[in-house]
Amino acid sequence: MFSDQSEKMSLMLTAKNHSIPLSDGNRIPIIGLGTYGDPQTTPKGTARECVKLAIDVGYRHFDGALMYYNEHEVGQAIREKITDGTVRREDIFYCGKLWSTFHPPELVRLALERTLKTLQLDYVDLYIIELPMAFKPGDEFFPKDKNGKCIYHETDLCATWEALEACKDAGLTKSLGVSNFNQRQLELILNKSGLKHRPVSNQVECHPYFTQPKLLEFCRQNDIVVVGYSPLGTSRDASWVNLKCPPLLEDEVLVSIGKKYNKSPAQVALRFNIQRGVVVIPKSFNPQRITKNFQIFDFSLTDDEMKLMEGLNKNIRFVELLMWSDHPEYPFHDDY
Repeated sequence: MFSDQSEKMSLMLTAKNHSIPLSDGNRIPIIGLGTYGDPQTTPKGTARECVKLAIDVGYRHFDGALMYYNEHEVGQAIREKITDGTVRREDIFYCGKLWSTFHPPELVRLALERTLKTLQLDYVDLYIIELPMAFKPGDEFFPKDKNGKCIYHETDLCATWEALEACKDAGLTKSLGVSNFNQRQLELILNKSGLKHRPVSNQVECHPYFTQPKLLEFCRQNDIVVVGYSPLGTSRDASWVNLKCPPLLEDEVLVSIGKKYNKSPAQVALRFNIQRGVVVIPKSFNPQRITKNFQIFDFSLTDDEMKLMEGLNKNIRFVELLMWSDHPEYPFHDDY
């Protein structure tokens, strides 16, 4: 169930003021723009133009990663909007990610510095471990053996975390978090002896068909904000998406609630999550959708509508990452 506190907070959020507190004293905007685009098919300059548009629309939170291959464009867009006076650096919240080939402690700072150099920024606002699964370090993001199988690497998540703590102490990132961690993996960090900085966030798949009630409750109890990726479902790419799950945005409950408020099913799905205190990072390179996805602060769902939408949970992931399901730290074998 969503908490009364989350709902009260969501009702106070506006397009101009929509950030929520993190446990370390920093704040995170409750809606951000996901910036992943297939580097093979996304035309050069797309991310740059879309981030600039998003800033003009009112977005202040951008979710990126070194392995998206477009951090240079995202950084350029942010810098251009600072230069033209639209925003200041402190108005922008950028989340970067530590990729799986950089888990060894001696590589962590190098990876973050590489992101900062690519962005041409002095710091990121949040730096997260993208996956709890380590891959063999090297130049390849997806190292493979002669049979085409990913080459795994064994690292201690607590040692990786200590290296991240040093990055925060050095001022390279304001906050630290994780992504795709289950309860056991979160507890590894939370119970680490000598823990200096707690994870403030856990970025996981979260939408009306996969509401994550148990993980959400665990994170709430530990002051960890849940950041929901694929909040509108995801692309129908059979190479990595579970197609057994029907398209979320065609759900008749979302459609009918949307009609009541003159909103799209996407806007209803996003509003559902922010009323539960879940940060949403819908990815779009479509200017019209970028604009519409942000228009979720001028209506709110009733308690009955929230319960109805919670009842849509199918407990099925779109993003299963089955190609790595034999990794010792594959997170999705556990209940949550």
